[in-house]
Amino acid sequence: MSLQNPDGDLEPADEASVVAQRDPDELAELLGDAVIGREQHLNAPGFVIRPDAVQDVLSTLKDEAGYDHLSVVTAQEYENRYESIYHLKKFADPTQEVSVVVPADKENPVSQSAEPVFRTADWHEREAYDLVGIEYDDHPDLRRILLPETWQGHPMSMDYDKDQPQVVSLREHANPLQADHREDESDTMFINIGPHHPATHGVLHLKTTLDGEQVADVESDIGYLHRSEEQMAQSGTYRHQIMPYPDRWDYISAGLLNEWAYARAAEDLADIDVPEYAQVIRTMGAELCRIAAHMLAVATFALDINGDFTATFMYAINDREQAQSILEDLTGQRMMFNYFRLGGVVWDLPEPREEFFEKTRAFLDQLPGSVEEYHDLLTANEILQMRTIDTGILPPEVAKDYGATGPVVRGSGVDYDLRRDDPYGYYDELDWDVITEDGCDNYSRLLVRLQEVEESAKIIEQCIDLLEDWPEEDRTIQSNVPRTLKPEDDTEIYRAVEGAKGELGVYIRADGTDKPARFKIRSPCFSNLQTLPEMANGEYVPDMVAALGSLDIVLGEVDR
Repeated sequence: MSLQNPDGDLEPADEASVVAQRDPDELAELLGDAVIGREQHLNAPGFVIRPDAVQDVLSTLKDEAGYDHLSVVTAQEYENRYESIYHLKKFADPTQEVSVVVPADKENPVSQSAEPVFRTADWHEREAYDLVGIEYDDHPDLRRILLPETWQGHPMSMDYDKDQPQVVSLREHANPLQADHREDESDTMFINIGPHHPATHGVLHLKTTLDGEQVADVESDIGYLHRSEEQMAQSGTYRHQIMPYPDRWDYISAGLLNEWAYARAAEDLADIDVPEYAQVIRTMGAELCRIAAHMLAVATFALDINGDFTATFMYAINDREQAQSILEDLTGQRMMFNYFRLGGVVWDLPEPREEFFEKTRAFLDQLPGSVEEYHDLLTANEILQMRTIDTGILPPEVAKDYGATGPVVRGSGVDYDLRRDDPYGYYDELDWDVITEDGCDNYSRLLVRLQEVEESAKIIEQCIDLLEDWPEEDRTIQSNVPRTLKPEDDTEIYRAVEGAKGELGVYIRADGTDKPARFKIRSPCFSNLQTLPEMANGEYVPDMVAALGSLDIVLGEVDR
C-alpha cells in the first residue's frame, strides 16, 4: 500500500509504525519485582511474573506501555507446574507484542485473574479453568464454559481419565430465576433462546432475563459442539497431519484464511520461507474466502432482520456460490480446501490459466452491481434501518476491552486490520483500504462487511494482474521444506491473520518432537460473542437477535 496519501499525510499504517517501541529491559524495569524470570518467545519478549501480581503487571503494561489488546490466554500443565500465558499487543501497532507468563503451583494451581484489567480474560480464563484446571482468584464468574458444571476432571490436564463415567443431572437445566416467578407483581421473566440452529448461527443457548419487554441480562451458553480441534492438532505432525484441520474451525467459508493462520505460525516457528508467487496465490484465495464469508453474513443478517429469503438471502448465496466455484477450481474442494502447505500451496493455478482468469474477472466485474443491489435491498431499507441504527451499541473502548476484532471492532470505529498493521502474504504490496464505520451499531457492522467485499475484489483483481504476467520459469509454488519438522524444545510463538470475522491466531509451543506440545486457537468469534451482553442489555429481544446476527459468529469456531 502507499505510505502517504495524495496530501502527504500519514495513513493509519504509518501512525502505527511510529508508536514508541519499548525495549524489553525497559519493560522489565517498569514491571519491577513482579518479574521473577525472563523468556524469549519467537514473536515477543516473555516475562515470568508472580501469580499474585497479574493485575498489577497487566495494568502497568496496558496503561503505561500501551499494550491495550489481550489477544489470547493460553494455559498448560507441565511436570512441575501449571502455566498461564497472556499475550498482549497494541491496537495502534500489533507488531509490538509481549507475553506475560504466570506459573502456578502444581498441587494448588491458583493465580490472580486478569478480568479486572481486560474484560476479555473472563471467557479465556474460564476456558483455561475448564480444560486445564487452573483457578483464577478474583474472577467474577469462574465456572466451566464448555463442559457441564458436573463434569469430572479437566480434559487437557495430564492426569485426566477419559474413561471415567460422566453424569449430567437435570438440575443443570433448571430455571435459575424460578423464585422470581413466585412474585405476582414481578415483571421479570426467564426465557431460553436455543439451543437450536436456525436462529442462532449455530448450536447456541442464550439464557435471557427479561424485565418487561427489555433484556435485563443475557448469558451465552456454549460448548454444545466442542470438537477437540486443539487436542487433535497436538496429536498431528507439523508437516502433514495438522493442515486439514483448520478448514473445519470456521467451516462455513473461511477455509484458506484458517489454513493461513496455522501456516503463518508454523512457518515462523520452523523458519520456512514462502515463494513470492505462492504468496500472491494465497492472498487471492484468502480474499475469495473473505467475500464468500461476508456474503453469507449479509444473507443470514437479512433473514434475521427482514425475514428476507427470496431476494437478499438467495442473491447473496448466489454470489457466494460463484466465489466457492472459483475456489473449487483452484483447490479441488468446495469447502474443506486443504490447499495451503507449509512453504506454499499444494499446486499451481488450474489449466488453462486463461479460463480461470476469465471466470474470476467475470465474477469481479458483476460484483459492484451486486453490492449496489444489497445497498438498495438492505442499507436503504427503512425497516432494516429502524431495526439496526442505534441498536446493538458497542463503544470502541468497550470493544477493545473485550478483544473484539474484525468487522465488529471496525464497525465501532477502531482502525485495526492485521493485513495492513502486521503485514503478511502480499498485502503490503497492493493498493486497498481498511474500512471503518463509527456508528458502533448493528447497521455499521453491516456497512463494513459490504464495503470490505469491494476492497477484497480490488485485492483479487491486482493479484490476477500479477499472476497473468508472472514469468513461467519463476512460478515456484513451494519452498524446500524438510519432510519432518522438529522445532527446538520449549520454543513458543503466537501468530495471527485477519480472518473474515477478525483476528484468527495460533499459539504453538514446541517440545523438540514433530508434534506440538501445545496448540491453542485464538478464535475471533469467541471474543466477539463475549460482547453480546454489552450490546443487548437494555434492548428489546428483536434487537438482541439483530446484535447476535451482526456479530457473524460460527459456533464451530467458538467451541473449536
